[in-house]
Amino acid sequence: MNSSMLGLCLLVPLAPLCGAIGAGLFGRVLGRKGSHIVAILGVLVAALVSMDIYDAVVIHGQKILTPVYTWAESGHLHLEIGFLIDNLSATMMVVVSFVSLMVHVYTIGYMADDPGYQRFFSYISLFTFSMLMLVMSNNFLQLFFGWEAVGLVSYLLIGFWYTRPTAIYANLKAFLVNRVGDLGFVLGIGLIYAYCGTLDYGQVFAKAQVLASAVLPSTGWSVITVACLCLFIGAMGKSAQFPLHVWLPDSMEGPTPISALIHAATMVTAGIFMVARTSPLFELSDTALSFILVIGGITALFMGFLGMIQNDIKRVIAYSTLSQLGYMTIALGASAYPVAIFHLATHAFFKALLFLAAGSVILGMHHDQDIRNMGGLWRYMPITWITSFIGSLALIGFPGFAGFFSKDSIIEAVAVSHLPGAGFAYFAAVAGVFVTAFYSFRLFFLVFHGNERFRDAAAAHAHHDGDATTHDAEATDDSHTAGHEPDGHHHGHVPHESPAVVWVPLVALAIPSTIIGALGIAPILNGYFGDAIAINPVAHPAMEELARDFTGIPPMLFDAFRELPFWLAMAGVVVAWAMYLKWTWMPAALRQRTGFLYDLLDHKYYMDRINEIVFAGGARWLGTELWKTGDVTVIDGALVNGSANLVGRIALTIRRVQTGFLYHYAFAMLAGIAAILFVFLTWPYLPALTGK
Repeated sequence: MNSSMLGLCLLVPLAPLCGAIGAGLFGRVLGRKGSHIVAILGVLVAALVSMDIYDAVVIHGQKILTPVYTWAESGHLHLEIGFLIDNLSATMMVVVSFVSLMVHVYTIGYMADDPGYQRFFSYISLFTFSMLMLVMSNNFLQLFFGWEAVGLVSYLLIGFWYTRPTAIYANLKAFLVNRVGDLGFVLGIGLIYAYCGTLDYGQVFAKAQVLASAVLPSTGWSVITVACLCLFIGAMGKSAQFPLHVWLPDSMEGPTPISALIHAATMVTAGIFMVARTSPLFELSDTALSFILVIGGITALFMGFLGMIQNDIKRVIAYSTLSQLGYMTIALGASAYPVAIFHLATHAFFKALLFLAAGSVILGMHHDQDIRNMGGLWRYMPITWITSFIGSLALIGFPGFAGFFSKDSIIEAVAVSHLPGAGFAYFAAVAGVFVTAFYSFRLFFLVFHGNERFRDAAAAHAHHDGDATTHDAEATDDSHTAGHEPDGHHHGHVPHESPAVVWVPLVALAIPSTIIGALGIAPILNGYFGDAIAINPVAHPAMEELARDFTGIPPMLFDAFRELPFWLAMAGVVVAWAMYLKWTWMPAALRQRTGFLYDLLDHKYYMDRINEIVFAGGARWLGTELWKTGDVTVIDGALVNGSANLVGRIALTIRRVQTGFLYHYAFAMLAGIAAILFVFLTWPYLPALTGK
């Protein structure tokens, strides 16, 4: 590889890093305008160069594999920083940099009045740098660096408004839950190094059979299975899979731009990317793939249920993200890794669109986030309305839109899988289509259609039923968070369309949300990723089946109207319309008839409570016992105080011979001299006396 290509590769992550440094360290000198210029310029450079590299790698078939420098060397351990740019990495680079660029531009309007303006631009540029380093890495060390860096910056961004206790609680929760997953990730990397002697992707994948044939001592467990499960536990934390999903809804405490960036193209997709990157390992463990299928199915279906009752506009979309991540995980478990990455890419565009549209609604509603206080906004915010409609159609997988091609492929892939757990995953994926359509259009109808409830200044506190005034029917324990970004006031006002700097990114994201699926489906099913992803077609034939059944986009669209997922999606839309626009008494009636079920969803399956009692309570108990036994009894009691007491007792005994009388000391000296003389005089005769 020539030096110019290496320079381009370096420019992709370093340009956002320079923007972060400029806005962060020199923000006061540059001012607000200067800060956002340097930050946006850095991400713009990364996006343009990523597209150039994409052209070289994907279009012209040039694979880039190069070390940059050696980080450390110890014995046989060689740790380096380097780049692996193949079709998988190049695609991720374009998606991450483009979505990040749209978020940066959007931030100019959304955060215009925030006192932490420069700091926010610094954080999101640093976040982009971290994710790019992750997807461009050629070894597990650099992957782990990017992995931890996105976790650290997400902590800073979720708690951006650090004066709010809820924000501090949310970022601490995200940080701690991700540490649980990261423990498994580190153990997985450690196992790989222990048996392969390297952290380089290429060398590890070449020795994959070594892992497959090895058994952990004294356990009988396959090393490849344990290593893959540990790696996936890391993915469960970053990509918010059940039961490590609890941090993601609370991350809505951060500003809307970072909600879009975290939930669309960066942090939560890191786990999906990692499993796809390490597919040569996962393909050797059906046990790990079955586990992934079950976890993905649970997340896709049961997290979607929670989105059906949320009233905070951002939390509805957050639970949608959880559900869609479950779909990606199902695809991974079915060995349809290309389809998982395809859905990752389509989801990045339409989910960023939906989050940024939600932010536009929040601006138009003067920072009220409660969808029960909205309605009829299509008249006042036409651009936000139409782009939200496009994003919703893409999300529910309406034929022709981006989400249709990727989601339909996931359902077809899991349908042909024969692994244990595939049946449940298929049921969850199909049932999730109805759930997704219901909560998506519940949100759309309540926000943009129906009565104009924002005209009533007391709407947030009224107790009505029906078209989004169903406070009794829809109240959740998250309702206190509605309307808190950045203030918690509910206003009687007329909404307004957001400024161009806000709606232009919506339009830019609406375009790929419409067409990217149709453009990508044929290449994805026909070996788009090449050798970047490894699949055993005999044991896991999902991708071969999809490629064989695909005869073109028109037949795929035509067939979609005859298949169950389409009619389930339409049923979800119709039920949402009936409950929230037509027969508005239904939500309250349903809640009365399903009190226990509603309370279960309202309390999010009591997962937070379980974590507090079992895990946090268990950790407190263990910490208390370790403190009492280890610190108080052993360290303080035995080692510190015990040794001091022993010295004191010895001193008390010895001090008795210190009488202060000279004749006592003279006698002791004479006795000592006599003892020494006795020893020296009898020493030559000692062997004869002892018989030796």
